Amino acid sequence: MGYFTILTAVPGFFLSSFIFMLLWGVIAPQIGMTSIDYPMSMLITITLWLAVAPLAAAAVRSAGKKLLHFQ
Repeated sequence: MGYFTILTAVPGFFLSSFIFMLLWGVIAPQIGMTSIDYPMSMLITITLWLAVAPLAAAAVRSAGKKLLHFQ
């Protein structure tokens, strides 16, 4: 993965944070929780991204190894 590939994820991060904040604002009152602001949404999003990224990388590596066995 190159440097520019990582940079292409930056707009997706901000958009994901914004969408998360909007959806949380709709869901939170229904379950009795307070809504969150954009910086908190960014913190939650980066936490989720950091937790999911190693899992996604492992899945891609695993799928690549299986693909090599079929050839």
